[in-house]
Amino acid sequence: MSYVSGPVHVVGGGLAGLSAALALAEAGRQINLYEAGPSAGGRCRSYFDRGLGCRIDNGNHLLLSGNRAAYAYLDRIGTRHSMGGPGYALFPFHDLESGERWTVRPGAGRYPWWLLDRGRRVPGTRLRDYLGLLALRRAAAEATVASLFAAGSALYRRLIEPLAIAVLNTLPAEASGRLLAAVLAETLLLGGSACIPAFPRMGLSESFIDPAIAWLRARGGEVQFGRRIAALVMEGERVAALGTADGPVRLGPDEAVVLAVPAWVAVDLLPELDAPDTHESILNVHFRIDAERGQAGFIGLLGGGMAEWIFVKPGVLSVTISAANRFVDRPAEAIAETVWRDVRATCDLPERMPPVRVVKERRATFAATAAQHRRRPPARTRLANLVLAGDWTATGLPATIEGAIRSGQTAASLLLAA
Repeated sequence: MSYVSGPVHVVGGGLAGLSAALALAEAGRQINLYEAGPSAGGRCRSYFDRGLGCRIDNGNHLLLSGNRAAYAYLDRIGTRHSMGGPGYALFPFHDLESGERWTVRPGAGRYPWWLLDRGRRVPGTRLRDYLGLLALRRAAAEATVASLFAAGSALYRRLIEPLAIAVLNTLPAEASGRLLAAVLAETLLLGGSACIPAFPRMGLSESFIDPAIAWLRARGGEVQFGRRIAALVMEGERVAALGTADGPVRLGPDEAVVLAVPAWVAVDLLPELDAPDTHESILNVHFRIDAERGQAGFIGLLGGGMAEWIFVKPGVLSVTISAANRFVDRPAEAIAETVWRDVRATCDLPERMPPVRVVKERRATFAATAAQHRRRPPARTRLANLVLAGDWTATGLPATIEGAIRSGQTAASLLLAA
């Protein structure tokens, strides 16, 4: 990669693009950010829903205290305080089949002494069951999550399976064991102090997006919404211009591009690129109702018709269903009715369903399989002034907030090092 000291054009206003833009702007680079949509954030955003009469997040995202890049991002834009949660490691569950409720409460220390306390671990598990978590570190490249655990064990059904589906957005029979191991190595396997859960008190945009845009603009960054980059114009081994509906944006010899768009858009712009081409859906169902928040503000469900995680926010109860290709084509009304039955059984709510919005993210993440993982490209490209960012690039993590933010940091580091 040749030396580039001039302005940087960031294509895409999701978390990956914003992360790269922040790091580059802090280093003194002029930032020109282009977002095709009317607002930034991509799959991490909030908006006002007229049908519900309130703001909602397009999806629910849970941070853990071990997500170092995500918290550094929040610190940079001054919004760490906007995150709420129990303040310690706490993961409540409800089994809708048996009616059992329990809470997994990892201890704060690096060494897992909490596993000696039956009241802290998953009910029905023994101490030796947890040794299987260490086997994840030695997982073969093709090993799936399901192949690494006894399917009928309490630990698998009551913790590993729901955790893997939420983190990888892929069913355990297909999901990469190595990708789950990468997440656990930075969270649960570091002790409870690395897996304290938190989510935005107000909304995703208020915590991650709007303050980042304001931060960029305050440092001279130019942010353009509704500006789609339709083509990359090449000259030799560099990008010479960005094609737009208004004509080309010419790049000087010292200017660079961060391409931070979804994988399928990146392939359209750069056909030579190998990238993940199989994706998984996520369903989010938002009910306009007040509910008891509980200790954590969220709860995991097992054995229900569809619901997996419930998040309770002021005036809104939101449900997330991951690895949802199996459900996404069902009518929204049928999805809402099935989810409401699960929610009522957990939260003791009235029979009548309140106003609801079903949000379908059909290509929410790449499928976290070994085959798709191999298709993830590095940030560096053959073009001297173009780098990639996105949770679908080779971050070593699945498609998460942490992975997206790290990808932006990696892209920025390559340009700054050059």
